[in-house]
Amino acid sequence: MKRTHLTLMAGTALALLSGTAFAQEAATVAFLMPDQASTRYEEHDYPGFQAEMAKLCPDCTVIYQNANADVALQQQQFNSVLAQGAKVIVLDPVDSAAAAALVTLAQSQGVKVIAYDRPIPDAPADYYVSFDNKGIGQAIAQSLVDHLKASGVPDGAGVLQINGSPTDAAAGLIRDGIDSALDASPYKTLAEFDTPDWAPPEAQQWAAGQITRFGAEIVGVVAANDGTGGGAVAAFKAAGVDPVPPVTGNDATIAALQLIISGDQYNTISKPSEIVAAAAANVAVAFLKGETPEAKTTLYDTPSELFVPAVVTAENIKAEIFDKGINTPEEICTGEYAEGCKALGITQ
Repeated sequence: MKRTHLTLMAGTALALLSGTAFAQEAATVAFLMPDQASTRYEEHDYPGFQAEMAKLCPDCTVIYQNANADVALQQQQFNSVLAQGAKVIVLDPVDSAAAAALVTLAQSQGVKVIAYDRPIPDAPADYYVSFDNKGIGQAIAQSLVDHLKASGVPDGAGVLQINGSPTDAAAGLIRDGIDSALDASPYKTLAEFDTPDWAPPEAQQWAAGQITRFGAEIVGVVAANDGTGGGAVAAFKAAGVDPVPPVTGNDATIAALQLIISGDQYNTISKPSEIVAAAAANVAVAFLKGETPEAKTTLYDTPSELFVPAVVTAENIKAEIFDKGINTPEEICTGEYAEGCKALGITQ
C-alpha cells in the first residue's frame, strides 16, 4: 500500500504576522501512526493534529507517516524524521515493546517523544496522550452485559472475546477492561482471540471457526474495536445466523455506525480522535517552548492525559453522533441504511 508522507508548512508571511511569539517554536514535529487497517488515522487523527499545529505553531513543519503495521518500516520512518531534525515525535507504535528502543534513541539526542494512543511500557516516553483504553474495554463489555441481562439472557450463557493486536499495549489495556467486566458478570467466556495487527479478516476467520464450534451457545461477542467487531458480524452473516448476536466495537467508524443502525452491531465507542490529536499538538508545542506539560495522571511512569469517551448504541446514536456533529446523516444514512435512520429519528 502506498505510504503517505505529507508536510505542512505555513507561509513566511503568516510567520511574520505572528511576530516573535513562535520564533522559539519554529521546528519540525513528526506524527507517526501505526497502520491503515483502521481508517481513523487518515480521516481523523492526522487531520486533527495538523489543524491544531497550524493554529499553535504556523511556522512549524509537520511530517506525517504511517507504518502500515510494519515494525521495521516504522523504525525506518522514526530514523528518517530524526535525520530530518524533528524536535518532537508523536509515536503511535506498531509494536509497543519494540518502540522502547526508539524512545531511548530519541531521548539520547534530546528529542521529545509523545506516546500516542498506545502506551510504551518498557521505556517511559516524555508524555502519553490517549483515550482511557482500559476504561473503553470495561465500558463496551459492561454495556453488552447489561444488554444481555435486560434481554433476559440466562446466567451461564457464553460470549466470545476478540481482543486487538498482541503487540499493542493499548490492546492489552482494552483486554484488561473487558476481562474486568466479564469476570464480574454472570456470563462465561467461551473462547478468546488476540487479533494479529487488528486485521478484520483474521477476526472474521476466527469467529467463523467459533460459530462452527459453539453455534447457538454464543449469545454475544465482545470485540475490541469496530474492525474486529465487523469481522465477527460478517462471520455470523456468512454462517446464516439471523439475528446476529449483539457485538461490541470501538472507534465509531462509519461502517460500525451503519451496522448499529441496521441492528447488526450493538455498540461502539465515540472517541473523536481529533480531541486526542489536538492534545498531542498542545503537548508538542509546550515541549518546543521548553515547558513541562502538566500531567493529568501517570501511566507506566509516564506523565499522561487520558480522555473518557462515550458508549454509543442505537438508543443514543442520534444524540452522541449526529446531534454533536461528529457525523452527518448524509455520510451515514445511505442506501440500505436510510430506513434505519428514519426509524431512529436521525432523519425524517
